[in-house]
Amino acid sequence: MSIDGPAGELRVYLEKVMPGFRAEWGAATSFEAQLAWQKLLNEGGWAAPSWPVEHGGRGLSTVDRIACDAELARVDAPMAAGAIALQNIGPALMMFGTEEQQRSLPHILSGEEFWAQGFSEPGAGSDLAALTMRAELVNGEFVLNGQKVWTSNGMQSTHALLLVRTDREAAKHKGISALLVKLDSPGIERRPIKQITGESGFAEMFFHDVRVPEANLLGPLNEGWLVTMKTLGYERTGVINMATKLERDVREVVENTTVTDPILRDELLGHWMDARLVGLMGARALARLKEGEEPGSEQSIIKFGWSLVSSRLAETEMKVSGHHSLLADDRGTQRFLRSRSATIAAGTTEVMKNILAERVLGLPRD
Repeated sequence: MSIDGPAGELRVYLEKVMPGFRAEWGAATSFEAQLAWQKLLNEGGWAAPSWPVEHGGRGLSTVDRIACDAELARVDAPMAAGAIALQNIGPALMMFGTEEQQRSLPHILSGEEFWAQGFSEPGAGSDLAALTMRAELVNGEFVLNGQKVWTSNGMQSTHALLLVRTDREAAKHKGISALLVKLDSPGIERRPIKQITGESGFAEMFFHDVRVPEANLLGPLNEGWLVTMKTLGYERTGVINMATKLERDVREVVENTTVTDPILRDELLGHWMDARLVGLMGARALARLKEGEEPGSEQSIIKFGWSLVSSRLAETEMKVSGHHSLLADDRGTQRFLRSRSATIAAGTTEVMKNILAERVLGLPRD
């Protein structure tokens, strides 16, 4: 079936480049494979299609971007290595960066500069405003001291956008600034975090009297919270893609699993119904966007549903694997191990419950 518009153009490009990529990398999901894929996308102008044309994108609307994401999912394309920079850091540079700072944009697209997002700390995860890493302005330089943790691809990154506390006397959401930092600067120590799957996709970073030029301040001093909130609001397709991916994952498990146990069959049926409901909410959010509206409370509900169904689906798949689930490389086991983060990533389930209770149901705090 042919499709029109940007998604149709992308389909043509994928038909051209995907065979060669698969021949070289197969189904690999390593950082190296993701970086090679990002470079292929960039060569065709598809690394960040929602970026403005003047910054190397195609200026696509959110709706067109979602259609392109569906095309990538259709061919099971890997994630771009620099997804965080493409979705969050690049837009932050466009909105708040100086002309000099924006010189990084083409290098982000090509993967020559690989940016990490240094937000989480040992005592500040879902409650990001609790961060304590200090940055003191001394003679035209910020002097950084503190720690960041659970930094995605932190070992491979060349640069980082850090949130730091520049005014310790200010209120919790105030006194935070955004800094652009080269990760080869003296005083930075990085350590890989080994996950339960055996992979090391995250790092913890330690900063000891790291000096960063004042010119690397992104946005106004002490307004890093504003920078962050506006940046996170730039990419609005995330939860809709979550809904679509969840439906696809459940359908794949159902279609490729032979189950004779009636209890497990009922579990799979329940997961399918839950995933379909989440998918319908995703369609509702997409319809709002097409009408020029902002998605409503379904964004939080989709995230909440995605977390729960992803975890439960993995538990069922491991049960289906039976004694094979004792093997570390069993597909069901790997899905189960990775799924443990579903209730934490992009906002913990506990936080999402609070958001739904307060903002959707209108329940009191006490």
